[in-house]
This record gives sequence, C-alpha cells and structure tokens, in this order.
Amino acid sequence: MSKLTTGSFSIEDLESVQITINNIVGAAKEVAKEAKEEESGPMGPTPLANMAAYRNDWNFILLNRYEPVLTPMCDQCCYCTYGPCDLSKNKRGACGIDMAGHTGREFFLRVITGTACHAAHGRHLLEHVIEVFGEDYPISLGESNVLTPNVTICTGYKPKTLGECRAPMEYVEEELTQLLATIHAGQESAEIDYDSKALFSGSLDHVGMEVSDIAQVSAYDFPKADPEAPLIEIGMGAIDKSKPLIVAIGHNVAGVTYIMDYMEDNSLTDKMEIAGLCCTAFDMTRYKEADRRAPYAKIVGSLAKELKIIRSGMPDVIVVDEQCVRGDVLSESQKLKIPVIASNEKIMMGLPDRTDADVDSIIEELKSGAIPGCVMLDYEKLGELVPKLAQVMAPIRDAEGITAIPTDEEFKVYIDKCVKCGECMLACPEELEIPEALEFAAKGSYEYLEALHDRCIGCRRCEQVCKKEIPIVNVIEKAAQKAISEEKGLVRAGRGQASDAEIRKEGLNLVMGTTPGIIAIIGCPNYPAGTKDVYLIAEEFLKRNYLLAVSGCSAMDIGMYKDEDGKTLYEKYPGTFAGGGLLNTGSCVSNAHISGAAEKVAGIFAQRNMTGNLAEIADYTLNRVGACGLAWGGYSQKAAAIGTGCNIYGIPAVLGPHGSKYRRALIAKNYDESKWKVYDARDGSEMNIPPAPEFLLTTAETWQEAIPMMAKACIRPSDNSMGRSIKLTHWMELSKKYLGVEPEDWWKFVRTEADLPLAKREELLKRLETEHGWEIDWKRKKVISGPKIKFDVSAQPTNLKRLCKEA
Repeated sequence: MSKLTTGSFSIEDLESVQITINNIVGAAKEVAKEAKEEESGPMGPTPLANMAAYRNDWNFILLNRYEPVLTPMCDQCCYCTYGPCDLSKNKRGACGIDMAGHTGREFFLRVITGTACHAAHGRHLLEHVIEVFGEDYPISLGESNVLTPNVTICTGYKPKTLGECRAPMEYVEEELTQLLATIHAGQESAEIDYDSKALFSGSLDHVGMEVSDIAQVSAYDFPKADPEAPLIEIGMGAIDKSKPLIVAIGHNVAGVTYIMDYMEDNSLTDKMEIAGLCCTAFDMTRYKEADRRAPYAKIVGSLAKELKIIRSGMPDVIVVDEQCVRGDVLSESQKLKIPVIASNEKIMMGLPDRTDADVDSIIEELKSGAIPGCVMLDYEKLGELVPKLAQVMAPIRDAEGITAIPTDEEFKVYIDKCVKCGECMLACPEELEIPEALEFAAKGSYEYLEALHDRCIGCRRCEQVCKKEIPIVNVIEKAAQKAISEEKGLVRAGRGQASDAEIRKEGLNLVMGTTPGIIAIIGCPNYPAGTKDVYLIAEEFLKRNYLLAVSGCSAMDIGMYKDEDGKTLYEKYPGTFAGGGLLNTGSCVSNAHISGAAEKVAGIFAQRNMTGNLAEIADYTLNRVGACGLAWGGYSQKAAAIGTGCNIYGIPAVLGPHGSKYRRALIAKNYDESKWKVYDARDGSEMNIPPAPEFLLTTAETWQEAIPMMAKACIRPSDNSMGRSIKLTHWMELSKKYLGVEPEDWWKFVRTEADLPLAKREELLKRLETEHGWEIDWKRKKVISGPKIKFDVSAQPTNLKRLCKEA
C-alpha cells in the first residue's frame, strides 16, 4: 500500500466534496501496524485485545477445564431499586439475573476494582515522572531487552521511553471503562462470561502494574534486576523513639521522594526517622538505591500494623497517599495530636486543601490544632512541610507523653471489666481467644494476651462489639510492649524484574522440572493464624530448592522471623532468580515482574512470539512452567485482580481460608478424564495428560494444607522424568509431613518407572502392581503396562489447535 503524505489544503471554495475520515484513520492505523512489525517482528493474533478477544480461543478453554465454583455471601441482590431480590433456590431477581450471574458479577466487580487501583496508581505516577524527567527519558530495568512482557503480550507495544508507556495505559483505561459498563443492572447476566471478563481484567491488571513499576524503577533509580539489593530494617522495634518520626502510609511513593530529598538536602537523615507502612514503605527504601547502599528509610510493617503504629503514639506526622489506608486514620490520629497530610487526590479525608498556602502558615495551623491535617498536592511544598512539621510536633507531643497504650492502672481496670461474653471472639476475623486471654491476664498471666499481638490484624472489630467499651487492641499492645520493642527484622529491598540472563540460565531447569517450581508468596496480611505462617511456608520451599518470589505485605512479614542463629531468610538465601533463591520483587505493582518472569521463560528461553500473543504464552506456562502463587492473607480487591491475572496465564493460586469471601474458585475435576486431554502440536493428535494443575484458584484452611497443595500445583504435563521424579518426591514427602498421609492420586502422575521418587522406587513399583494392577518387569524394574499417560519426551502438549502441524 502507499504511504500517507503530510501537508494541508483549503476546502473553503470547494463544492460537492465528500471527505471520508474513517478511511484516513484506517490507513493511518495500517501504516502504524506496518511500522510496528518492521520494528518488533511479527504481530500475534490479539494486539490491543478487547474483552471478547480471549473469550472463545483461551478463556473458555480454561473455564471448561477449571469450572467456576461459586461461594455466595448471601441470598440477596441489592444492586438496583427493584430490589433487594431473593435469589435463593434458583430464583431470579426482578431484572432477570440468577444467583450464578450475580455471584459472577460480584467477583468480577472486585477484580476490576483492583485493576483500576493499579492502573490509576500507574497513570498518576507515569504522568508525574514524565513531567519531571521528560517523555524521552529511557526505560531502564537492568540487563534486560524484554522490558515489558505483560505490555507486549497484551498490546503489541514495546515501549522504550516513559512517553511510550502512555499508549498501554490508555489501552487499559479504555478497556476498564468497557468492563465497568457490564456491571450495570440489565447488562451481562451469564456467570461464565463474567468469569471470562474477570480473566481479561486480570491481564489488564498486570499491564497496569508493569507500567507503574517500570516508571518508578527507571525514574527513581530503584534497584534494577539486582539480586544484591540492600537489606532494610523492619518492625516497630526498629524505630528510634528518641527522634521525630514521619510515617508514610499507602502505595504511591511519588510525594515521599520529595520528603526524602528535603531531608537529605538539609542534613536531617540522622536527626529524624522516616518509616513506611504497606507498599510505599518498600518503594521509599528503593529510592536512589544506587547512590545509597545503606538506606535510612525503615519499614514499620504491613497493613496489619497500621492501627497499632498510630495508637502507639510514635508518629509525629502521618503522610497518606493512595490505597490500603484505613478509613479511621484521621479520627485515630486526631485523638493523639498526630497531624495527617493527604498527598494524593484519591484520599483527601475531608481535610482543608492547603496546596496554595505558605508552608510556615500551615505549620502554625497544625501546631495550634486549628486543623487536624491538610491536603497538600504540591510535592515541592510537601517535601518541606512534613520534615519541618515533624520537628515542631515531636517536642510538643513528647512533653505530653501522648499514646493510646494504657498505663498499668488503666490496663488493670480494662482487664477486670471483661465479663467473658465472647462477643469479641465472634466478631474477630481470626477468631482470637480474647476472653480467655483477658481472663488469664486478670489472674496475672499476660503471656496469652501478648501472643495475640502477632495474630491480631488490627481491624478493631472486637472493640466495636464490646459492651464494656474495652479498647481491646490497646490492651493487647500493652501486654506485648516487650515483644514490640524487640520486633526487628530484615527484608531485602525490592530488586525489580528477573533479568534476561537469569531467565536464560534458569529457564531450562524450570521447564524440565529440575528446579521444582516457582512459588510466589504475595498479598495482604489477613492471615488466619498470624504472620509466621508465610515465613514457615517460605522456609519449607526454600530448603527444597524451589524458587521463591515474594512481594508486598507478605514479603515484609517473611523478614520478621529469625532462625536459631538470629538470621532472617533474606540473609540466608540469595536474591537470585534461581532454585533456592528468595527474590523480593518489591511493592504490589512489582507483582507484574513475577508473572512476567514466567512469560519471559516462554519468550526468551523457548523463543515464543510474545507480541500480541497472550493465548500462546499462557498455553506454554500452563503446560510447561511449574509455578504456583499464594495469597495467604488476601484482603483487598487488588489481591483478587493480581491472582486472576496469574490465572489467565495458567498460573494457579492458593488463597487462605478468608479467600472464599471473594465468592469464586476455579477447580477442575481430576477424575474426569475428558478434561485432561490436549493436542500434540507435532501432528494435532490428542494426548492424555495428568490432572495438573488441578485448580487455578482455590482456598486452603491451614498453611500445613497449603504446602503440599502448592507442591502438587507445580507439576506440569511436559515434565521430563527427572523433573517429575523430583516434583513427586517433594509433593509426597510434604503431604506425609504436614497431612500425615501420602496423596491418594500419586500414581496418576506416573508414566514410567523413571518418574518415581528414586528413594522409594521399588516400594512404589510394588504398590502400583498390587494396588493398581500394573504389570512390572521385576528383572529390569520397569513398567510394562498400566499407565494411561504415555511418556514421550519430544511431545509438545498444547490446548491450541492453531499451534498444531498437520499430520
């Protein structure tokens, strides 16, 4: 086709002229497509995918095998003014929707909410760094050529500068608008299509996260694929209480960088403390890492510490940005004369906007108590205001000894007031034995109350139902003062993505199974039995040479525990993308690098075309890359979006018991052989595969149940015999160790005697003969007949008929 030319003309004096704009626009798009193919190579079938693009050719393939299991929270729908409608017993509401459709819509709404959070964060951050550094500022993520796997797979774009990241963000925003429209009453009603839309939204979420992190990693000089990123102090006990303390809460670090710059420019880094909660904490410790190998910023802890740090009275100023900020931050802070500065328009708390005011006048207003805080959207002023304010407020608050922690006398009064009604325990999401602990405390034994500190997630639901108005969280924290003072750990700063070189080196081990799998521990701190669970899970898999990727609140909590030698897991294990490595990618948006690592195995190691080609990449990871995610403390809508984004790429995820409140699981019938057939891409023939992975999204009741479940989820159809033997060994040993029994279906994964765990091969061959009727040649110790799955090392399993060669 001919290329478009540029120029101008006038139509002022022309008559009977018809101008067809669509043809010009269409021609422009064709030129852009040709240019893109010249630069990037061939384009896959689904660049700039919309919500229907993956529906038939991938999402329905997944949903046919992994059938949605619905867990409604109640029988009613309260969406529109026709309702509320009773949807129990297969009834339909006034609009015509049934319980399945409504439940699918409820889950989908949570996924798009989480996607919107990450995309909005990314848009805000991207525009800010472009304003500061310019559109042409290059993306720099370390030793990588594949910079944006999620962006490239979903859009076909391969941005190289900050300005080129705008197009993927515009794509996500447009598709989010289309998705949100389907929530409207009288729109989509089919549960299966809401599930497909949720999967699509999950793919968008990983695009939004990826843009967010590559923008901040490039602009703020965060660690770039650095396995030696520095260790950061974490814990309430790591804070020096003798210094003024600034606490930053949220997920968008842009404003905090100005505070840190002001502190450095005015030699304040050793005169005051700055610490963070949630993902802003991780990102402030990554800031200017190349210039400073010993970051002075500290991490208080995860979301579960938010109310606790406020009530401790330690902060002299609190700065909030966006996401995971408690709705009572302002009211709780007001009680303790802690000024709150809102630095992002997404959370403004009804505070007066002082963006245009003079810094010194604002400090006078806050110091006098005339206002409890303010909105400050000018980052230059924010950087000056917060450190100055902390230095003013610290001596005032110290003189008054402000804290919500009870005195010894108040503590005694509170514990004596308890009448053991049990309402607090019923309200507690963790079902903590609060009445029993208070009863022991009344008798002088405080260790039971102290033990609740780690398990308490700081939601204060117990206080809301207490008829005696006991401030239960404060009472727990009072009993745990010694433990809190010693609460110090180390966590590695977020290292960013896995480099191309690491992928090339480790890809073979992952595909062949000699590295048993990637375990990704992500998500919020809504754990069922305390923070130590994620540490124990991580430790078990690291000892077995799995590759551990972590992020967000879970990554923080893993660093809170030490072995008998006083070392954390981050000190014991390297931060490399390899078996036995513990790599913290960073904050929530860094989760895109975990999914991106699996995608890069397909693109870099296996040379699959990543450009606009989601189904093929996802098909590869589902069949060949052993990986499983864990959101043990899943709490937010963002966790639902992150997990669903992994699911569309064929990566299963396990949730803690609270995860059922998301209202959906994706679980296959491992006994239905018709679900476990794929094509052999060599000739298009059908081939049987083992029931692995047997779920994409499910919940576990205990961490002991979750561990063998995750080990099993790393088994893949294409494992070679050595890899299958290693994976079976770990799965069977872990099941015996934590559940007390060997798994009943281990034999379904055996294709040949070489698949069996080496240490138990003869014993298991005997059981295959006696229990399952397999024929064994005992002279050669070989399987003669029995397996339904044939072993063929050259087989190429795929779910996509279009990838098959003709026979």
